[in-house]
Parts: sequence; C-alpha cells; structure tokens
Amino acid sequence: MSAPAPSPLAIVDAEPLPRQEEVLTDAALAFVAELHRLFTPRRDELLARRAERRAEIARTSTLDFLPETAAIRADDSWKVAPAPAALNDRRVEITGPTDRKMTINALNSGARVWLADFEDASAPTWENVVLGQLNLIDAYTRNIDFTDPTSGKSYALKADEELATVVMRPRGWHLGERHLQVDGQPVPGAFVDFGLYFFHNAQRLLDLGKGPYFYLPKTESYLEARLWNDVFVFAQDYVGIPQGTIRATVLIETITAAYEMEEILYELRDHASGLNAGRWDYLFSIVKNFRDGGQKFVLPDRNAVTMTAPFMRAYTELLVRTCHKRGAHAIGGMAAFIPSRRDEEVNKVAFDKVKADKDREAADGFDGSWVAHPDLVPIAMASFDAVLGDKPHQKDRLREDVDVKAADLIAIDSLDAKPTYNGLVNAVQVGIRYIEAWLRGLGAVAIFNLMEDAATAEISRSQIWQWINAGVEFEHAGKSVKATPDLARKVAAEELANIRAEIGEDAFAAGHWQQAHDLLLEVALDEDYADFLTLPAYEQLAG
Repeated sequence: MSAPAPSPLAIVDAEPLPRQEEVLTDAALAFVAELHRLFTPRRDELLARRAERRAEIARTSTLDFLPETAAIRADDSWKVAPAPAALNDRRVEITGPTDRKMTINALNSGARVWLADFEDASAPTWENVVLGQLNLIDAYTRNIDFTDPTSGKSYALKADEELATVVMRPRGWHLGERHLQVDGQPVPGAFVDFGLYFFHNAQRLLDLGKGPYFYLPKTESYLEARLWNDVFVFAQDYVGIPQGTIRATVLIETITAAYEMEEILYELRDHASGLNAGRWDYLFSIVKNFRDGGQKFVLPDRNAVTMTAPFMRAYTELLVRTCHKRGAHAIGGMAAFIPSRRDEEVNKVAFDKVKADKDREAADGFDGSWVAHPDLVPIAMASFDAVLGDKPHQKDRLREDVDVKAADLIAIDSLDAKPTYNGLVNAVQVGIRYIEAWLRGLGAVAIFNLMEDAATAEISRSQIWQWINAGVEFEHAGKSVKATPDLARKVAAEELANIRAEIGEDAFAAGHWQQAHDLLLEVALDEDYADFLTLPAYEQLAG
C-alpha cells in the first residue's frame, strides 16, 4: 500500500500538544479530509433543512408522523441487526468526558457501558479534542494510568473483563472544528471526532472482541440518520473491516426525531443498536421548535418536568415500543445526582429518587439506563437486575399496549405545574455557573449536587427566553411579578454578586464569571433565538 497523499487539512491556531502526532497522523487526517470532502455538502443541506422544518412548525404549531414514510412504519418484517456480544447487555451505562481520570474511573465503574463523550459533557478545546482521543487509544492499549496532582491518589485499569464497553459520542452536526480546516472552512466536529476515533481504534477494538460503537446526538430527522449510515459504509470499506461492524445508538433528544424513531432505525438498520431517551435536550428542542406556539407550549420549571409527565411518558413508552418492535435496545434517561461527601441526608433522599426512577424504567421495558456517577451504578444495577435477572435485555416485551398519538407527544399543557420565580433564579444560577466552567474547558460540572452538561445550559437559557416572550407572571413575595428582560438582568446581577461573595475576589477575578453572565443574558434575551448556545460560546472558548 502506497503512502497516503498529503492531507488537504490545515491545523489552524492550535498550540502543539504532547503526543499529538500519535493522533494527528497523516493517514488519520487524510481519512478525516475524505469524510469532509464526501459528506460535508450533505451535512450543510441537512442543516438548512432543519431551518425550513422549524419555519414550518412556527407556521402550524404542530407535528405529525410522516405520511411519506408510512410504509416503513407499517412493514413489520424488518429488524435492526442483532446486537454484538459486547453490546447485548447494557443494563447500566455511565456517561462522562474523556479526560484521563474519568477514562479510568468510567471503565472501572462496574457499568456495562461507558458513553465516552466528546459532545455535551466536553467543552471542545483543542486539548480536549486531541488528548481525549489519545486517552482512549491509551486505554485500549492499557497504556493509561493517572496520579491526581492534588491528592496524590493513583488510578489504574482493572482487568479487561471487568471494564465497561465504550460507546463514543461525537459532536452534533451543527458544530465545526475551527482548528482543522480545508480551504479556510472548518471541518464538522462530528467528522473530526468520529474520524480520528474510528481510524485509530476500529481494528484495535475488533482485536479486543468489541468494536467501534457510537452514540449519535442531536439527530433531527431520518435523513440525518441516513447520512450517518452512508458515513459508516464508507468508513468500514476505507479501513477494510466488514460492513455492520460499526454500531450506533441514536439519542432521541429532539422533538422532531420523536416522530421519526422507526425511520431512524430503518435508515441505520445494519448498524443500529438502540435508541436513548435524552431528557434535557428533548425539552430544549420542544421550547426551540414551539417557541412561537403560545401559552400551551410554555414549560414549567425544568425540575417540575419529570419523566412521569404525560407528554414525557408518551415519548418514553413510544421509544420502548419502537425499539422492541425492531429488535433494538431501549436505553433510559440520566440519573444526574452527584453524591455529597458531607450530607448523608441529601444522599438518602436523592438515592431514593434515583431508585424510583430506575425501577420505573425497568418496569416500563427499558433495557438499560444512564448514570452520571459511579456511586449510582449499584442502585441502577439493582433496579434492572430485579426485572432482567440473568437475561441481557427485555426486547421480548413488545409493549403492544402502548398507543401514542401524534398530539400526545406535544401535549405540554397536560401538566399542572407552572413556572415559578425560584425556577427563574435556578435557571440563571445554573446557566451562569455552567457556562463559566465551559469557558474554562470543563463540559461536565457538578452544580448543586447535579452533574450538569451543555444540555442543562440549553434548557436553562431556553426557559428564560420562553417565559419572557410568553409574558409569564410569577407569584413572588405575595405579589405577581412579570417575566421581563429587566427581571432576568436583576436576577443575574444578584447571582453574580452572590458568586463573588461565595468564592472570594481572587477566585472571581481568575474565572470567566462576567463573561458567562453576559453570554447567558445574550442567548436568553436576544430577540433572535440562537439555535445552539454552544455556537456563540465556541467563539469565546480559548484553546
């Protein structure tokens, strides 16, 4: 085989990183460049189609199952490919970014799967993008260890058979990677993350008895799933591994995708392994798409929208039924609680809630679920063990009792809860604190005992925007207070002052607090609603 031609990819404005040459090889960059050349034009068309679809929803304030794909839904004969052995039992999955410590802890956590995240739990600094790839390569070659410089504690991998199976999540279609460009145009972050990981690890994973497995985020239509499938077909041929080696689990975390679950599985059927219910991004997508829809689409405080809300129940039950009808895994939502090392009472209350949530998912027919912290793995495992026993999944539960109508998925006004002043304060608090950490390069952040990621910031700023634009009135201190830009600014100024008092002048000055405050207000108050908070935030991200 002759040496590959020099890649047309240019590395732009990037400080050299230790061992980056092991990731950014000529051959790997040539593969990423080919993905960009072949598939970015279609990516661009699909992003334009999203805008057209959004405009149609603004005009009609409704969604329905697609008439043009009715035959696919009606055809009971097709199924997705059988799960490979390494992905057959997924009863507990842990999520988190790919820094060195997290890589070791997640693989060692006792969970069956680790979602190795280059998306919402990772701020896409060049260091996180490249060294995250290096950490996974080192994990597969058992060339990884870590000593915490603060505590001196050392971390090392357990035996291979005790490690979680990795399912890697690349960035969504909308994000570019400014440090890798072709003719001055950024390569889509999805192709950078997928391409580098797949090129370096596909054969290595097969040799380990596993394979290149992926979570696909922010999918909005079956045509976007078709694009991923075509990428997979090309990639497998390019490196010479059998078709169907790649497996993908699609996050149903947009309201439009909820109406196309079967079609998404159909497009990926040779590569599909399941669907997942992603709660915060799903709510964000509802606000984004129905922001012109008036009072009936106004969401209450995010913590009041539990998975037992009628429209959320319709979504999760339809997901289980769809997956099992087609032989795919149905993976439940996130338990985001982070245990307190100081308050056992807080832990007890939270653990009881996590148990109830996971018991419900297991009883509903889910085959597994997500947690954000290793301490939650045994709790979720017990819930699924109680239902599954020795079975790897419960795909035989077809849930034919479920009958979800199109209107059920957007029956937001079926909730009794209303937005509250405290909900506004919480949205501002979490938004500022998360964005500040993100601007420092941290994508997964513990805030008020919850593991927050970019989806949290999206729902926070979206709710502020929605409540102001819908003219919501809060009951506060015995009187009615209207949601206005001035009220949001007042609450944000108070929060900034509280943070300064809480952490001290030096820490405040060393952080990005004013910048985070300003960015939150920009995306929460701007008349033109930004499609994704991470787009303007990426322009301000150093590194």
